[in-house]
Amino acid sequence: MGGGPERIKRQHATGKLTARERIEKLLDEGSFIELDKFVTHRCNNFGMEKTRIPGDGVVTGYGKVNGRYVFIFAQDFTLFGGSLSETYALKICKIMDLAMKTGAPVIGLNDSGGARIQEGVQSLAGYADIFLRNVLASGVVPQISAIMGPCAGGAVYSPALTDFTLMVKDTSHMFITGPNVIKTATHEEITMEELGGAMTHNSVSGVAHFIADHDEECLALIRELLSFIPQNNMEDPPRQPTRDDPERAEELLQTLVPENPNKPYNMKDLVEAVVDDGYFFEVQPYYGQNLVIGFARMSGRPVGIVGNQPAHLAGTLDIAASLKGARFVRFCDAFNIPLIVFEDVPGFLPGVNQEHGGIIKHGAKLLYAFCEATVPKITVITRKAYGGAYCVMNSKHIRGDINYAYPTSEIAVMGAEGAVEIIYSREIAQVKDPLAFKESRVREFQEKFANPYVAAELGYIDEVIEPKDTRPKLIRALEMTETKRDTNPPKKHGNIPL
Repeated sequence: MGGGPERIKRQHATGKLTARERIEKLLDEGSFIELDKFVTHRCNNFGMEKTRIPGDGVVTGYGKVNGRYVFIFAQDFTLFGGSLSETYALKICKIMDLAMKTGAPVIGLNDSGGARIQEGVQSLAGYADIFLRNVLASGVVPQISAIMGPCAGGAVYSPALTDFTLMVKDTSHMFITGPNVIKTATHEEITMEELGGAMTHNSVSGVAHFIADHDEECLALIRELLSFIPQNNMEDPPRQPTRDDPERAEELLQTLVPENPNKPYNMKDLVEAVVDDGYFFEVQPYYGQNLVIGFARMSGRPVGIVGNQPAHLAGTLDIAASLKGARFVRFCDAFNIPLIVFEDVPGFLPGVNQEHGGIIKHGAKLLYAFCEATVPKITVITRKAYGGAYCVMNSKHIRGDINYAYPTSEIAVMGAEGAVEIIYSREIAQVKDPLAFKESRVREFQEKFANPYVAAELGYIDEVIEPKDTRPKLIRALEMTETKRDTNPPKKHGNIPL
């Protein structure tokens, strides 16, 4: 009963489930095996020896999701406010160690007031023990964090180290320092929701990947996410049967990309037209919206999708999009999930804020991630592929395995008008009719580069394809690369531009 009936009632009154209710809804029915249910704290300070309750504020154990084992801990806010003690941390560390040994995902359901103040440095040591395991498990087993209540101070670093973070509207909050401390230190006034609420971290900071309306939806999202990813880095992601024809041609794609290169369209429409059953499980939909990322299936096989979004900031790459894409690419590479890139990028977003914010460094993260990745990598250039962004978006030159392009795609250093103004700047200034001269040179540049055939002649594009054939072409390329083996030079680890 955790902290007892009265506190459970208060938990429900705030719209939150209890720790055990959450576990019950997340795991397959009857599959949960609890560990350490009789563990209590060892603190004798401030009268704590009088309140030793079995479980000590966290429920830990293992069970199954869709028939596959996962390890789980659920913080119990009804007991000591879910605050972390030395023994509480040891319970979490035990299941994390078991997850590493057995090769199964770790799921943390966070709902805690933070470190147990009465224990002092012992509770801080407990956090650090967990952080270390988060880092050692990174890239070995998937780690998922659901923020289902408060998560503040040092406690936020464990979710930040995991692969995916989910938050619940109105009831979950994350921040290093709360509104009261900020007001005292900097005289800024802000509400908890504005500072560290679910939408703030999903749309502004990029700390979270998913947002749910309530606990039940959050837990359903975790189950769905797990269906796309393997148990560990030695396994392939789970396949699902589909009736969607792998040879299906999609006539919609023949007209989806506008002839006018300045006219936007929704890249998600293209993705949904190509993948199995039109189902695209998007990740971070509210952050860096000029880049679309998420999971889908192709002929039953999970894939990671990365696509420029012409409907937002013209599909340019900026700081947010680069960070979002780089983390996702590295996750897919760590867990053997093939990458499909849909490219329509006019370049990096210009601006003083972008330059001063470090777009060079952050853009390099996305480049680093694609260069480092050894999973199958397939690119489809749907329209524009300009400048350095062409290189970054999984070009042939950074080990793209198969690179397709639509017949109307443009592969060049920059757009025709800008290129002509630079190449012919002296002539434009001297001729009698600069407008007519410029128009003729723009047409000449477009004839040369407003198509994929120059790149195809050089072998930078493997095949120019009809848009309607995108699905069968991608599926065949995935089948061909299924046995791909590639390696990076031996080293302790690279030095990604952080």
